[in-house]
Amino acid sequence: FGLSAAYPNPFNPSTSISLHVPMAGNVNVQVYDLSGRAVTTLLSGVQAQGDYNLTWNASEHASGMYLVKAETSDAVSVQKVLLLK
Repeated sequence: FGLSAAYPNPFNPSTSISLHVPMAGNVNVQVYDLSGRAVTTLLSGVQAQGDYNLTWNASEHASGMYLVKAETSDAVSVQKVLLLK
């Protein structure tokens, strides 16, 4: 389970992140600002085993650092991304 490096990073206005899910289960991928508020949900719910390509279009958000957090019932992966406008 894990997130690949976002590309491009820094980005404007969108970035892509690959997610590997080794076994079927509930997966939640959200983007948080540095104050801890969830600003976007990229993926939520029961997902099959496999690889997923997620794209975040941040055109409506302010420039700055964000955290992409992917969670399953037994694993967490977090990555920093930088939006530059």
